[in-house]
This record gives sequence, C-alpha cells and structure tokens, in this order.
Amino acid sequence: MAPKSSSTPGSSGFSGWLKFFAILLGVMTPVYYLLDQNLERFYIFKLDQLHDVAKRGIETYGNDTRAIVRHIVDELSGQVSLTSYINQDEEWIFNNAGGAMGAMYIIHASVTEYLIIFGTAVGTEGHTGRHTADDYFHILTGTQLAYVPGEYEPEVYPPSSVHHLRRGDVKQYKMPESCFALEYARGWIPPMLFFGFADGLSSTLDLPTMWRTVWVTGKQMLGNLARGKF
Repeated sequence: MAPKSSSTPGSSGFSGWLKFFAILLGVMTPVYYLLDQNLERFYIFKLDQLHDVAKRGIETYGNDTRAIVRHIVDELSGQVSLTSYINQDEEWIFNNAGGAMGAMYIIHASVTEYLIIFGTAVGTEGHTGRHTADDYFHILTGTQLAYVPGEYEPEVYPPSSVHHLRRGDVKQYKMPESCFALEYARGWIPPMLFFGFADGLSSTLDLPTMWRTVWVTGKQMLGNLARGKF
C-alpha cells in the first residue's frame, strides 16, 4: 500500500499563495525603492511658493480666513502650470483623525501630494499620526501647539509660521481655539488614508462624511492620474 501524503487539503494552494506573495514582494520592493528615491520629480508644488502665497494672504487680509483661502486658491489656479490641478469647488468636509476633529477643503490630491485647507472654529486636539509623507502645516489664522515626548515646553506655531512634521515622526497637537491652516503633504499619500478613515470606522461611524471624503479624494487622485500627475 502506498504511503499517505502528509499534506492536508488546501495546503498546496496555501503554499502557492505564499510563493506568489514572496515573488510579488521581491518584484515590488526594488520598484518602490526606485520610485521613493525619485519622488521629487513628481511634485508640482514648491515649498517656498506655498509659504509665500500664504504669508501674502495673511498680510493682505489679516484674520479674514475666508478671504485668505480665496486668495490662495485664486493665485495657485492662476498659474498656468497648476491650473488643471487645482480644485476650485470649495466643498468643506468634516475630518476625524487621531482623536481630533475639524473640516477640510481639498484643493489638490494625487498619489504623491495633497494640498488642503484644514481647521476648526472651536478648537481641537489629537494625535498627528505617523505618516509616509512630510507634512507642512502653514498656519493662516489662530495658533497651533505641538508636543514631543521628553520636552517640557510646547512648540508654538502662530500665523505665518510652518509646522513641519517629518515623514515617520509623530506628535501631539492642539488648536486651543479657532485655527485654520494650509496643509501640504508630499510623499506617499494613499497609505495616509487609513489614518484618515480610522476614527470614522471605529468611533464616529459617520458614513455619509466618509463616503463624501472617498468620492472627492478618489475623483481628484484618478483625475490627476489621467492627466499624467502621479
């Protein structure tokens, strides 16, 4: 009598999937590394450009946040190289992430960049998240505070300042009262969406807001990909 095979039903299929994922990982790892080393070539926004337009908006309109936001959007959309990448439909959507709550207006979203106005008129506090992109928070009105473990004093960011959260870093942050900012992230944007949806899935369960966020973000990302913007 022939000896029975020690393998169980389905074990060969499972082994096949393991081999598939191992091969996929082996192929994708160098591709990811190559793209990650060349992310700069995909960026359409310049750091000094965004800081300059935000500062001039603040200098011109003071504490009139609505006017500052319109100034920023109008100036960016007026530049030939950016016109087709700027969303001028000012739709505000609630955003819950890391325990903090505010609202955002998505000006641009693509695989390697996003540009939004984020803020709240009543204050909020939370966890920044640990992200796959550098985040530049240009304060327009109000003040943001940030805390790093081991420090005994807060980082203070008033209007016209920029809070740079480096890729992979994490902080506690607080907007004690009304505060709005031009937030720009550059790096790998899709993995950041998991953090953005976590509170909605586990706490608020605000499905209409989540759906609207997915719709607007997806429309922006796919539309920009169709234009050749990675």
